[in-house]
Amino acid sequence: MGPDAEHASTAWPDEHELLHLGIASAVAVLHGLGGMIHWDLADGGPMPLAAHTGLSDSFVRAWEDVGPGEAVAPARAVLTRSFAWMPARGDRDSHVGADRLPVGTGLASVPVLTRGGRVGALSVLTSASQEPDTEERRVLDAVAQCIGERVCAVRTVESAAESAERRDGESSGIRRGPEFGIWIWDFTNDTVSLDESAVRILGFDTDAFDGRIEAWQRLVHPEDLHRVLTWATQARRGPSAYGVECRIRQHDGGFRWVAWRSRDRGDGNGGGAWLSGTVRDATDSRLTRDFIGHALRQDNDGVLALDSSWRVAFTSSGAEHLLGLPEQLYGRSLWEAVPDLRGLGVEEAARQAVANGAPLGLDVPWPAQQRWLRMRLVPATDNLTLYLSDITDIQQDAAERHPVDAAVSSQSTPIAALTRALAAAVTGHDVVNTVNEYMLPLFGATAVGVWTVEAGRVFLVAVVGARKELVDRVEAVPVKDLPDVAQALLDGVPNFISSPEEFVRRYPGMADIVALSGKQAWAYLPLIVSGRTVGICVITYDRPQMFSHEEQTLFTALSGLVAQAMERARLYDAEHGRAQELQRGLLPRALPSVPAVTAAARYLPAGKGMEVGGDWYDVIPLSADRVALVIGDVMGHGLSEAATMGRLRTAVRTLADLEMPPDELFSHLDEMVGGLGEDFYATCLYAVYDPADRHCSVISAGHPPPAVIRPDGTAYFLDLPCNPPLGVAAPPLDLAEVTLPQDSLLVLYTDGLVESAGCDIGQGMDRLRRRLETAYGGTPELDGLCDDLIAEMLPDPYRTSDDAALLVARTRALAPQDIACWQLPDEPMAAGQARHSIRKQLAAWQLEELSVTTELLVSELIGNVVRHARGPMAVRLLRSRALICEVSDGSLSMPRIRRAADTDEGGRGLQLVAAMADRWGARYTSSGKCIWTEQALPTDK
Repeated sequence: MGPDAEHASTAWPDEHELLHLGIASAVAVLHGLGGMIHWDLADGGPMPLAAHTGLSDSFVRAWEDVGPGEAVAPARAVLTRSFAWMPARGDRDSHVGADRLPVGTGLASVPVLTRGGRVGALSVLTSASQEPDTEERRVLDAVAQCIGERVCAVRTVESAAESAERRDGESSGIRRGPEFGIWIWDFTNDTVSLDESAVRILGFDTDAFDGRIEAWQRLVHPEDLHRVLTWATQARRGPSAYGVECRIRQHDGGFRWVAWRSRDRGDGNGGGAWLSGTVRDATDSRLTRDFIGHALRQDNDGVLALDSSWRVAFTSSGAEHLLGLPEQLYGRSLWEAVPDLRGLGVEEAARQAVANGAPLGLDVPWPAQQRWLRMRLVPATDNLTLYLSDITDIQQDAAERHPVDAAVSSQSTPIAALTRALAAAVTGHDVVNTVNEYMLPLFGATAVGVWTVEAGRVFLVAVVGARKELVDRVEAVPVKDLPDVAQALLDGVPNFISSPEEFVRRYPGMADIVALSGKQAWAYLPLIVSGRTVGICVITYDRPQMFSHEEQTLFTALSGLVAQAMERARLYDAEHGRAQELQRGLLPRALPSVPAVTAAARYLPAGKGMEVGGDWYDVIPLSADRVALVIGDVMGHGLSEAATMGRLRTAVRTLADLEMPPDELFSHLDEMVGGLGEDFYATCLYAVYDPADRHCSVISAGHPPPAVIRPDGTAYFLDLPCNPPLGVAAPPLDLAEVTLPQDSLLVLYTDGLVESAGCDIGQGMDRLRRRLETAYGGTPELDGLCDDLIAEMLPDPYRTSDDAALLVARTRALAPQDIACWQLPDEPMAAGQARHSIRKQLAAWQLEELSVTTELLVSELIGNVVRHARGPMAVRLLRSRALICEVSDGSLSMPRIRRAADTDEGGRGLQLVAAMADRWGARYTSSGKCIWTEQALPTDK
């Protein structure tokens, strides 16, 4: 292959990828729900579906093939070589075939023409049944034309590449393809080996690359590093191939995209574990600048589209001209690339439009080019489109007619944005970040710090743009030793210092502050609420600043807004801290070590700005090595919900210690929650696992079912009876009885792990199941599995709207040789038979030294059954961490210890049992009751 053909084959996306990019662009243009492309094969047969984006599986199945003569939009667009429209059935003027569309939608189709006569149809499913207007049709035609041109270009390149490969193959016998690099990761010493192609793709200096994994990580864009590290963890643990795309740093400071894929694993025999894979350049396949730019180049106004992470997906020349956009824009966050938009309140408006799912418009001054821009923000399914137009002339005309209103409005937008952001700030750090983002650009300042005053000293809340040396110098210093601060606090009015010379002249004893700060001007704003000083806000400049009367007045007014926000934040921080401390105290500090299961758990509080919730979990040891696994969720957030969670957890432990059956236990819980008031509800799941027979009893009150992972790695959810949540349940509640496979995993979770604003609980559970099967890997380490699940299900925990709890348990089973059972007759001689059997079994277990005590315990318990209960009787011995002895009968009457008088002939049997056994108790069974004892094993066993 010649060099030109090889470069083209590596730089251009393939036709399938190109079609997806084209569909995404068309969907963005029409703000649609999804799109698809059909090709006419010119053989008289149906037109097959070539590519689709954003459509459900059921919708796609209905459009896999389109007959050439069907009266549907794609077929009519191909036949007439023009725009075709089809609203859903039920709408006015519905067409034949419209029953394939959801109610209230429509399908817009345009032909896609390529050289050589091949024809296709580009179709967009719209969220409204109204036919697109003339302008939308024009733009959609432009996108379709661009698709046709690019498809032709891709085929030309591929044809040239194939010809070159054939020529080279004839001489060398080797067929070249797109350049891939090979990498090998050695886990034993965390080093990476790269071949020449990988070094070239990544832009490493061959002599300077030391092979350390840290050098590779430094290449990755900070925003992509978490995703790449998650991929690396998956690749190390999973047996399958995994891939990820990320941005890497170049020598010129820019970034480009590469695609990583793991391929082969080493098993660690002899030479240590390793992983190998490929890397290739993926820049052009990620960017769509040429693609959508060509389609929208004819627009006089600007169009700019963002993906769900606010990264720029494409932009028109009009947007580039109006905003003066930087060259390295694609794939970057718009708010970071163009920070002026954030200061003007555009980011906040964009978030509001996405949250409300409705378009939003605003007019903003654009100081970089002395323009006024009108912006229309239109949210779609997974992106946001900004439409921009220049309204400078309109604003100038209005200013000439109403000069006073124009002067006021010149700063109204950023101040309004600052006011809204301060009102939304929750913590002290939020307030400081808001001042930094909105207030500093308004005054041209460069740093801000907020300090509180306690016991006559100043303490830092948060700071942005200040040196650490200055913070250390001022932190916890008495106010009287900081006259610059003291003057503002004592007078209650802002203190402005315009230059370092003025600072030293006014406060000669604080010349070191000037040197430490490196600043040239200062504004000290006292934060006063209801006549009480709550702190001080210090704003600084990198250049001298002459504060005008208008600026001082505006500073004074805005300091009141900051003070109110700080007071709210202080109260929130105090309450939130108390609530989190309460919640941490109510959750288990460590899970108990029990023979039946090995368990690990995680709790994640709700995201930033949310109150604490009522999610909880617990592992409760029961008799006979059984264990109870419990997880629950109190509806709502706040201190009362956290307190209710603590009460529920305590109640469950208490009732479980009483060996209460699960359905009866939940009846008591429902009564307790119902007594808290009509506004209290809770979901709960309770599972009791018995390692003797691997039997598990599970009951749920409105809680999602647990997942089970079989030893072969397949996962499924238990089919449980549907019971209402606690507080509204109607006991008795139904429970499920299942037998778990040996060494299976039981995964309990709350809805916060699987449900979010963009994902319903069914989708989340399906995603969890797939992730469990992928991450299982045979016998995974449970803490690592918990971390993997949290990283996959909650990739951005700071934005979650609900707290989440996760409890994972690996079940164990008692070996058959550690269990011994005997059926006994319902008569006095049963005690002698039991003693003989026990003596023989303990000898086989080499526990003869426990024989005397065990025989005496069994004799007392059997005698108690003969006198006060009824058969059938059975004895069971379990050898585990302790020797467990159980005597069961058919009676439901429970034994209890009573104080026997000196003249009583009986009543001392249970006192003797309690004295000889380490622990004892009784529980109900399906056929009666069981009395059990535990004895510690000899230390040498």
